[in-house]
Amino acid sequence: MAKITGITRKTANPFVNLYELDRESKTGKKGKYYVASRAKEERELKLKSHTLHPDGVVIYSLYGEAQDKVVLIRQYRYSIDDYVYEFPAGLVERGEDYRETAVREMKEETGLTFVPASVSEAYEKPAFTTIGLTDECCATVFGIASGEISGDYQEDTEEIEVVLADREEAKRILREENTAIMCSYMLMHFIHDEEPFGFLKEL
Repeated sequence: MAKITGITRKTANPFVNLYELDRESKTGKKGKYYVASRAKEERELKLKSHTLHPDGVVIYSLYGEAQDKVVLIRQYRYSIDDYVYEFPAGLVERGEDYRETAVREMKEETGLTFVPASVSEAYEKPAFTTIGLTDECCATVFGIASGEISGDYQEDTEEIEVVLADREEAKRILREENTAIMCSYMLMHFIHDEEPFGFLKEL
């Protein structure tokens, strides 16, 4: 079995850090591996804690009484120097329940009021985002948003356009726009499921 023989934190940033791992393959070959992490200290790395405490949340929210639109954000991302369609999302603060995070982040990014739905724990279980690059894991919170769109709560570093997409607009986005991978998967559900949240039936 492969193993890790050493860990060195290479950066000291507030939101994400780079860790260098000394690793040994299953055949004994030694080398380096690099992991981006939300962890501020070595002991908080998932490879040390072996926990699935969510670093952040992703919010899949339908809008209004008809529930015939999905809440998206079109956000500028430095990593691609372009805009990408995503779901509202954000980091869980220390001591905060991730559903509370979802309510807070929806308000901050869109101005909308969000009410989480009651779903099976399996559907909200934190999952890894890009496991080959980072140990970050996020919980998905499902629910309904209402109210008026506002950018008043956005941070100066955020460049966000809020989009309430119906099924035709969701199809266009999948065909023509940059999307985050989870956004793409969930838009496929939104387009084809006749019953809102029909895919969230009990396991």
